[in-house]
Amino acid sequence: MIAGSIATDHLLTFSGKFADSLVVDQLDKLSVSFLVDDLEIRRGGVAANVCFGLGRLGLRPVLVGAVGEDFDEYRSWLERHNVDCQSVHVSESLHTARFIGTTDADMAQFATFYAGAMSEARQIELGPIVSRVGAPSYVLIGADDPEAMRRHTHECRERGFPFIADCSQQLAFGDGELIRDLIDGAAILISNEYESHIIEKKTGWSAEEILKRVGMQVTTLGKDGVRVSIADKTSVEVGATPELTRADPTGVGDAFRAGFLAALSWGLQLESAAQVGCTLAAYVVETVGTQEYDFTSAEFCQRLGGAYGPEVAAEVATHLAAPKASESQRVTTRSSS
Repeated sequence: MIAGSIATDHLLTFSGKFADSLVVDQLDKLSVSFLVDDLEIRRGGVAANVCFGLGRLGLRPVLVGAVGEDFDEYRSWLERHNVDCQSVHVSESLHTARFIGTTDADMAQFATFYAGAMSEARQIELGPIVSRVGAPSYVLIGADDPEAMRRHTHECRERGFPFIADCSQQLAFGDGELIRDLIDGAAILISNEYESHIIEKKTGWSAEEILKRVGMQVTTLGKDGVRVSIADKTSVEVGATPELTRADPTGVGDAFRAGFLAALSWGLQLESAAQVGCTLAAYVVETVGTQEYDFTSAEFCQRLGGAYGPEVAAEVATHLAAPKASESQRVTTRSSS
């Protein structure tokens, strides 16, 4: 089960320079407009991105999050890519969360994030969803409305659902009390390397203390790949999959999570699971947009094998060739952007 943000990104391009229209000593009277040259609307939100990746690998993930009535087209896209959207909460008054950013020729940016319907995610209860789809192997609790993240974490503890703490963007805004509450007792804690230091600083826990409080810690290392550590001091490091091009890094971490979770659901060892995650992530960095990548099963396995060897490619090939996941095999997920 994947819980978290569901959003759309509106990306505008201004060919001039914002600085040419700004008068420093008149900023208290600021009123300017810019004629933009290009608009791209991209699907996003961490939960939706992770679910898309899981669906591309043949699983049937359950998306949990809150959207507006403007979600119909996005819903259709996700359902066509094997995502279960039946448990998505639809607000009667608010629009789906939206990021609006305008970038100029100097790469300066004016940006606005509208949370919208995401604030209603706190109304979602996991119990009825589990009654519909069956007990999840994991509930991924990604960046979302903070109270929604807290509610899902508490419910997982009370009902005994293994959960994955994936606070990501909310780490910058959350205080130590919230972050401690969200990660303590997690089966898996996922973050990038910078975020891992934020967790230590805000919680007051050392790296060793954090590892004692979670079953596994997965730390993405950018171009250096990923490190997976478990409480018995075992540590596995996997290098990144070689990139063919570098177009846009947005959504790379979400794709890694999808590949890693898919491989765990197949029963692969941690090293192999990290390799699958890194391979899926490489597809995202090579495209503009978080859900624009595509591949055949044969292409994915060939690339995986080229980076990490034929054994893991052969193992993954057996799962990608298998029938789509049944109702009882679904991965349920929730996250936010």
